This record gives sequence, structure tokens and C-alpha cells, in this order.
Amino acid sequence: MNSVNSIALSGMNAATLHLGSAAHNIANEQTPGFRRQLVTQQAQAEGGVSATVTQADAVGVNLAEDIVQQRVASYSFKASLQLIQTEHQMLGSLLDLKA
Repeated sequence: MNSVNSIALSGMNAATLHLGSAAHNIANEQTPGFRRQLVTQQAQAEGGVSATVTQADAVGVNLAEDIVQQRVASYSFKASLQLIQTEHQMLGSLLDLKA
């Protein structure tokens, strides 16, 4: 997974997972006995990241952390998308030079 597109796509997938998990936690904060979802993200040796969802060990909510996580996930997604768009523009410019 060493292409820029693949690396950026893995970042977008991880950001989407973070966003969904935070939304799930916020939506269920009033549920008795609710245990939050946690997303663990790990860098891959060949580039990019992998992300997995787990459940918190203890019952409880952390609304502030979930709101911040939504913001961070949104910015991360946008940054990865910008990377894909920039690569696309650069490749277009290179093709124009070769033509």
C-alpha cells in the first residue's frame, strides 16, 4: 500500500470509523449500562493506517472527548481528501508536460 492514493484512502477510512464511533457514543450516552466505542489506530509498515473499533472496559460516557473526536475525524478526512486531490492535479500537470 505504498501509493499516495492508498495511504490517503486508509486515512479517510480511519477518519470515517472515528466519526461513526463518536456519533454512536453521543447517540447512546443516555442508555443505561452503555460502554463507549473506542477506535484504535495503528500505522502500517507499508504506509497508511489501520483502525479497529473496540468497546470500553467500563460503563460510562465522555461527551467532551466524543465531540472533539468528531472534529478531529472531520479534519483528518479533509486532509486525506486534499492529498488525493493534490496528487490528481500533479499527475495532470505531468501528463500535460509530456503531451
